[in-house]
Amino acid sequence: MDRECYYFLNPRNEDRCEKVTFDFSNPYPFLVVNIGSGVSILAVDGPDNYRRVSGTSLGGGTFLGLCCLLTGCKTFEEAIELAAKGTNETVDKLVRDIYGGDYQRFGLSGNIVASSFGHMNSEEKRARVSREDLACATLTTITNNIASIARMVAANEKIEKVLFVGNFLRVNPISMKLLSYAMDYWSGGQLKAIFLEHEGYFGAVGCMLELMRTGEVGASS
Repeated sequence: MDRECYYFLNPRNEDRCEKVTFDFSNPYPFLVVNIGSGVSILAVDGPDNYRRVSGTSLGGGTFLGLCCLLTGCKTFEEAIELAAKGTNETVDKLVRDIYGGDYQRFGLSGNIVASSFGHMNSEEKRARVSREDLACATLTTITNNIASIARMVAANEKIEKVLFVGNFLRVNPISMKLLSYAMDYWSGGQLKAIFLEHEGYFGAVGCMLELMRTGEVGASS
């Protein structure tokens, strides 16, 4: 359990990106951002004290649905593979596309997305964009939205630990790194996106614990 939680340092730099163990020995309170077809965000104040505080319908199902429409892909794995080979910069309008560089007055880096799919109103740019770029931009759009909501909820609830879980993160390191960068950037380094080594078992273990708590396991075994 000591090494179950981790986060990424330098997630946007492949040469310097590092996976670091996160000390979760004193967990409460924390947020759980569960990303499936949609997203649910729970505030956990204790072992038996949790509540749903927010969410969004724009989740993994949205990413896959849009990718199928835009690229003709058929599976989640194919969509992620396409996204990993593309760049969102040919599709999204960045801060530097508007201001020529960083927007220092508001502390915005030039490589921050100013308008998701903002270049796609140009017929010329639409003609040059690739399937891979469309998939990458779709993934970036969904991931940035999730991170933005999670950060605002964490600030509102005054919670500093944010765990990201859910089937959307399966075979999806690109989204983990996008979430890591967005959480760090928009919180001014105050929040980290925390992930689990055995994330795929998270929901199953939760169901088992709930069944044990209610006594229904003994009745059905």
